[in-house]
Amino acid sequence: MNAEQREQAEREQARRVLPPAAYPDPVPGRTEARRRHLLSEIDRQTSARSVLRPRRRMVLVLGAAVAAGATVVVLSLGSGTTGAPNVPPASAASVQVLERAALAASATSQTKVVDGQYVYVKTVGHTSVLSENKAGQMELLREDEGMEQWTSVDGSERALQRKAGKDRLLPAAPGSLNAPTYSFLAALPADPHALLKLIRDDAEKNHGAGSDSTTGPDQEAFVTIGDLLRNGVTPPATAAALYRAAALIPGVDVVPDTVDAAGRRGVAVARVHDGERKEWIFDTSTARLLGERTVLLKDSAWGKAGTVVTSVALVSSGIVAEAGQTP
Repeated sequence: MNAEQREQAEREQARRVLPPAAYPDPVPGRTEARRRHLLSEIDRQTSARSVLRPRRRMVLVLGAAVAAGATVVVLSLGSGTTGAPNVPPASAASVQVLERAALAASATSQTKVVDGQYVYVKTVGHTSVLSENKAGQMELLREDEGMEQWTSVDGSERALQRKAGKDRLLPAAPGSLNAPTYSFLAALPADPHALLKLIRDDAEKNHGAGSDSTTGPDQEAFVTIGDLLRNGVTPPATAAALYRAAALIPGVDVVPDTVDAAGRRGVAVARVHDGERKEWIFDTSTARLLGERTVLLKDSAWGKAGTVVTSVALVSSGIVAEAGQTP
């Protein structure tokens, strides 16, 4: 199968997964221009050497240490292998799913937001913890990640987090790539190329060659974009730019059928790294982001291949006047 036939097959796969778009397809020539950019991006990005390590960190809890109130050891999931050269550009099917998500985001009404308000988000899901039991054996436990959170739109007030029926206040923060606020997101570039450069420059600094990181800038950029989109309420123009920026990252592909932590089925845009597949799950009808999860593709201490080690679903979000209120 040649490249043209493979691309056509990928497009047919995406059409089977998603219903006819409620939004117009890109103007003629736009897809081809994006393809050319993807090829140039991968040529540029894979010329640099990088060492990969997943951003997600799993917690190893030693039973005796916990009983004594001692140290909790944090381990990174992954073997620290070097990233494979010549990673292909994002597949045509993933670009199509991300473009539909971008168009859906652009069609969303702009919420009027003023200082003093809060972004509300409710999630359900789990992460994984390796713990030593009384017999001295390691067992994989699921830690509940369900919560509600209210974050000040401009970061001037402390955020309120409600988890397992208990409230706690988080420090106020002005907003950053690692802790975004609505105002921070609204100020990001609306051009996907400029946006990806901003995100990737940060990833390169902290996860590029010479950083001792094993994540690598491409995977880190993909994870960062997913974190920003999971904020709950993102300005429409910013959300659209984030989806289009993700389509410029090499190695992005589609998982046609997957399920989120709330049991909702959808199509996923994913990237594989060091034995893990990071998935962003979208509603097949609306192209709305449902949640994300990480799946093991090979056996490890964290489970057998196919184990879902983390899964978080967005179940409610909105803008409210005060912390503690719901939309």
